[in-house]
Amino acid sequence: MTSTPLPDTQAASTATPVDPAAPATTGRATSPLVTAHSQLASAVSVLGYDEGQHRMLATPRREIHVAVPLRRDDGETVLFHGFRVQHNITRGPGKGGLRYAPGVDIDEVRALAMWMTWKCAIVDLPYGGAKGGIAIDPRGYSTAELERVTRRYTSEIMPMIGPDTDIMAPDMGTDEQTMAWVMDTYSVNRGYTIPAVVTGKPLAMGGSRGRGTATSAGIVHVTAAALGEAGVPLHDVTVAVQGFGKVGSHAAAIFAARGATVVAVSDQYGGVRNDAGLEMDRLFSHVAATGSVVGFDGGDPLSNDELLALEVDVLVPAAVEGVLDGDTASTVRARWVVEGANGPTTTEGDRVLAAKGVTVVPDVLANAGGVVVSYFEWVQANQTYWWSEQEIADKLEHRMTSSFGDVSALAKQEGLSLRDAALVIGVQRTAEAHRIRGLYP
Repeated sequence: MTSTPLPDTQAASTATPVDPAAPATTGRATSPLVTAHSQLASAVSVLGYDEGQHRMLATPRREIHVAVPLRRDDGETVLFHGFRVQHNITRGPGKGGLRYAPGVDIDEVRALAMWMTWKCAIVDLPYGGAKGGIAIDPRGYSTAELERVTRRYTSEIMPMIGPDTDIMAPDMGTDEQTMAWVMDTYSVNRGYTIPAVVTGKPLAMGGSRGRGTATSAGIVHVTAAALGEAGVPLHDVTVAVQGFGKVGSHAAAIFAARGATVVAVSDQYGGVRNDAGLEMDRLFSHVAATGSVVGFDGGDPLSNDELLALEVDVLVPAAVEGVLDGDTASTVRARWVVEGANGPTTTEGDRVLAAKGVTVVPDVLANAGGVVVSYFEWVQANQTYWWSEQEIADKLEHRMTSSFGDVSALAKQEGLSLRDAALVIGVQRTAEAHRIRGLYP
């Protein structure tokens, strides 16, 4: 893959940042949607697009907000709010995860869907961006209750989803079992089995080998590529990982397996540090037994904020949005920040890190391994032919490293940060598809 050249005229856009739907409703200091719009505005300015193009790129194509009632195991009825947003489907079907978290709202889902649009374009997948979520804390509900919530949500949004229209995948608070329930609900209502309606399924239901660790493996691939440009081998670096969930835990394990020294990890309860390197096998056993890295006897305790400020080579924020704001970014002493989570760095945090000379490998590139292997799973499901784990690993590494090469080359050519270069590529490829297809009618 190669980057499309920028337009000859690099005049600044006259477009201003737009909020096409409604004011942010999150109550966060900086909402993910504000950050997403700011990032888009920067790319639009570099590309010289006019206000009409900017507004079209900023505005979700379709949204749905549904009520999701649940009859609890004790007979009580409670109500949740669910969302699905298709930000852009010009390059292909919508693609994006399904998130279960108590703070989910429409603006968060809009931001995540927008980032998915650019992410899919950056790694050159034939998808647009979508995202869904339910405002629920899954830890407070039984498996049977979560199944009923998932099936009701799926039935409510069914007109929007499908193997050729919008394909879901796991995200925060959901997993392969959730995807199995979505696939079954959709298939039962259509009258036949349709594996390609979701990705991230169990292998027994047409899932792909390598999908569970794909996001984590992609993080390590782009980290190695970024280090390689500086002449630093992966086995010579120290790494700290904030967020020891599905993404961060496997990333830490893969870093360690490839020779890096993982000196600290954390989760929502706290963290643990060992400058000689954490023993991954023992740490995973501790987490399986206790549900947290806290209390692990192979290191010393530390807080999440202390982890962000450690003097390490590579910092991987792999938890939630907005953890690196203007204040926390000022404490960062890492040479590289590789974003495992979606939107972990705010606009002000980006400015601070740039002023400190920290290289940020942005989320829309760094954590794209998951959607890359989701695409492989979708292709396999459509062909009803499955690839070996090694084939998938090789294809993933090639796609991630070549995409990093595209972004890095453009950044050097135009004097951009890696984030701006990645977004310029993603936005330009999306806008070019709009231009070629034209406007109907």
